[in-house]
Amino acid sequence: MAKSSEKNDKAQLEYFERKIFDLKQLIEISKGLNSTLEYNVLIDSILLTCMGQMQLVKAGIFFKKNFDDEYFSLHRNHKGIELNRDTDYVIPNDSYLAGLLAGNDRCFTASEIYADSNVSPAEKDMLSSINPTLLVPLKGKGKFHGIILLGDRIRNCDFSDEEKEYLLDIASLAGIAIENAYLYEVATTDMMTKLKIHHYFQTVLTEEIKLAYQILTPVSLLMLDIDNFKEFNDTYGHLCGDIVLKNVSSLVKKNCRQIDTAARYGGEEIAVILTRTNLDDALNVAERIRDQIASSRITHDGKELKTTVSIGVTEFDRSIKENNNTMIARADSALYDSKRSGKNRVSFCTSGGKTGDINGPR
Repeated sequence: MAKSSEKNDKAQLEYFERKIFDLKQLIEISKGLNSTLEYNVLIDSILLTCMGQMQLVKAGIFFKKNFDDEYFSLHRNHKGIELNRDTDYVIPNDSYLAGLLAGNDRCFTASEIYADSNVSPAEKDMLSSINPTLLVPLKGKGKFHGIILLGDRIRNCDFSDEEKEYLLDIASLAGIAIENAYLYEVATTDMMTKLKIHHYFQTVLTEEIKLAYQILTPVSLLMLDIDNFKEFNDTYGHLCGDIVLKNVSSLVKKNCRQIDTAARYGGEEIAVILTRTNLDDALNVAERIRDQIASSRITHDGKELKTTVSIGVTEFDRSIKENNNTMIARADSALYDSKRSGKNRVSFCTSGGKTGDINGPR
């Protein structure tokens, strides 16, 4: 009897030691997840945490690319997942699957999802192409932010009930971090264009210039203005002007990398900070943006309308006392060279006063 009691005491001690270890791990995970407000860095951190803790070969997150999206899409930072180009990796907000995960505080195995007749065949097919083993709801502060998909384990074993609870704890911490990032995103984003606000742009440019001095990496700046924007407002109304601005902003964002910053500088003027990008590469990016906008069309009141932009480009120069104002002034000067030369052009200006126009007459 004494031996049995001693055995139980030892098992209980091991249980509490394991719980203490798990809590310490969760504290460290929480610190890591809350050390950034950048969505892409945060998603990476969540996935790597789950993979490391559970020894997984693959993982991904269904997440809203923009906070007002009507669907969750598979985030591009997925790990170990091979995608089928013919498959749309999205889950609508109002789908049964999203509601199932949002309405339950537990993990679901893939087999449970496949066996549920209420889940649409399209979503089952989409999930089967990823081949997950476990789906974990991602919640924070009472809000449903998405779904973590976990793949096979290195040890090729099932998830225990304890491990599922632990994953829910990780997901809860991740959800809080995402909610904080979401609030930051709202505070720093222009609601109409979905571009960053002016103050955020100035802060990032200051940091990029400081970094460029320290580690000798290039950084370039684009200043972009919609040609004849006042005419859109005067001729077709401000609603049309808003549509034009949204379309241009969307195409600018589409041609930027995750590490770049596209911001609404003011009115119809847009600024783009191109990280680790020299002048030649920045001119290529600017020309691609100009060309795509010139090729696009918007429809308003049954009329198809064409939009063009003028762009000014400059590069950071560490040989002078560079700051936000000097870079913005040069990019602005190049922008107005494009305007004076007939619009729908890309021009550049260097700190040495060298200017140029990479486009011919249009």
